Amino acid sequence: MIVVAVVAILAAVAYPSYQDSVRKTKRAEGQALLLQAAQMQESHFTQYMRYATSLNSGNANENLVINVSSENGDYTLEFQGTPTATAYTLRVVPQGGQANDSCGNLTLNNAGVKGHAAGGVDCW
Repeated sequence: MIVVAVVAILAAVAYPSYQDSVRKTKRAEGQALLLQAAQMQESHFTQYMRYATSLNSGNANENLVINVSSENGDYTLEFQGTPTATAYTLRVVPQGGQANDSCGNLTLNNAGVKGHAAGGVDCW
């Protein structure tokens, strides 16, 4: 009976830690999507002398053609606020089980400034 109690205590401590590790690993997927979109924005700026102001629209001059869902569907890409020809802020929003991640939304703007919804937590 003591062995069962010890195993239960270890499981109660280990499982939340494991879940945090999984969320942190999946967070890299959202970070990669942000960095890919930012790279595409810079390429768009080089070609059109302006940043794209929409995702997957029909106008090539204003459009950033990118899959707005991360590879495993744990994050969705969107603009935060209204992008302009000279400035933007991209945001990835956690989906599904990743929605419980303590960092919440991750952001990246045209100046390369990285942000997150959680204050004081190392999310990047």
